[in-house]
Amino acid sequence: MKQHIIYTAFAFVFLISCGKKDSNESESELKTEQTEEHGEESPQTIASLTEEQMKAVGISLGKIEMKELTSTIKANGALRVPNNNKATITSMYGGIIKTLNVQIGDFVRKGQVIASISNPEYIQLQEQYLTVKSRIAFAEQEYRRQKELFNNDAGAKKNLQSSDAELKSLRTQYSSLQRQLQIMGINPSNISNGNLKSGLVITSPISGTVSNISSQIGSYVDISSPVAEVIDNGSLHLDLQVFEKDLPKMMVGQIVHFKLTNNPETEYDAKIYSIGSSFENDSKTISVHCSVTGNKAGLIDGMNITGIVSLDKSTTPAVPNDAIVEADSKYYIFVKTDKKAESHHEEASEQEEEQKVPEKEMKTINFEKIEVVKGSSDMGYTAITSVNKIPEDAQVVVKGAFFVNAKLSNSGEHEH
Repeated sequence: MKQHIIYTAFAFVFLISCGKKDSNESESELKTEQTEEHGEESPQTIASLTEEQMKAVGISLGKIEMKELTSTIKANGALRVPNNNKATITSMYGGIIKTLNVQIGDFVRKGQVIASISNPEYIQLQEQYLTVKSRIAFAEQEYRRQKELFNNDAGAKKNLQSSDAELKSLRTQYSSLQRQLQIMGINPSNISNGNLKSGLVITSPISGTVSNISSQIGSYVDISSPVAEVIDNGSLHLDLQVFEKDLPKMMVGQIVHFKLTNNPETEYDAKIYSIGSSFENDSKTISVHCSVTGNKAGLIDGMNITGIVSLDKSTTPAVPNDAIVEADSKYYIFVKTDKKAESHHEEASEQEEEQKVPEKEMKTINFEKIEVVKGSSDMGYTAITSVNKIPEDAQVVVKGAFFVNAKLSNSGEHEH
């Protein structure tokens, strides 16, 4: 009897123990299900910051403004000077350079002396000119004499014809020599037996800046040897390379703002005056020619640029560029809201409660993350279209949106 009572008590204790185990397993499964459900919840969209935090990172609030923004097209290009505003300075005659009067970067005017050259052949040419000139005077006298004899039947017609041919030949030589001297820069009327020049001057055919000097004092130059190069940067124009898809948007008269690729700090202006009609090599782009307006300081032929072509203006809701953040290939702004951040923990564990330290209550401001669609950007502002309706008087984070987004991301990670 006593042994039967002991077995009965043991069985009762075992059943109670099993009941408790089943109860604990049920509670554990329930907690696991709740955790899984919690993980499937949508991400946080409300960020809370204290006034001290906002001040520390420089967060500023503003409103969505109506701005007149210009839609634009971005294109690359280069600065070019037309060939009729470039000059390679050469000598029409060979000679040794005696003086060189310019340096690279010097500005020269049309007709200004660049260098002087010397060659004994120049003296021979002037000598021939003076000889032919004197022979013409004699040939004219002979022609008049033969003509008078022929008219009086005292001379042969053959002699008259011979003197006439000789006079015409000398006059042809005279005109040729005279023109050659003028090309050389020598005034034929100033030539005399005691005033023969052994040197010539080389002048600039255009006004511009000396971009290259190919010779030096003592070197020999001729018509195939350039002495220097001059370029007129005042005639600088801009060649933009525009893709085919953007060509229908291009029109003569449109304004182009451009910056140098290697110096993007300064902005320059240009105006479209011509649109190309053929593709440039294999690039599948079309050249759009623009005249540079306003400031041209520091611009040189061949410089690479990045240009923005202004299309049309429209008044649209816009915010500063810094007010927009990107996440998962979407764009967002933060709007001040009275909504509260959702709490995913209804109860805190006893251990967390014990670790809590009483803190001074601080005023917080909540911001809601709202998706927007970006439009054109101009003058530091970007046009936006909100996916969901935003109140007209809403206050938006216009500076420091990046920090608000970071705070929201950190909060989301902590909750999970």
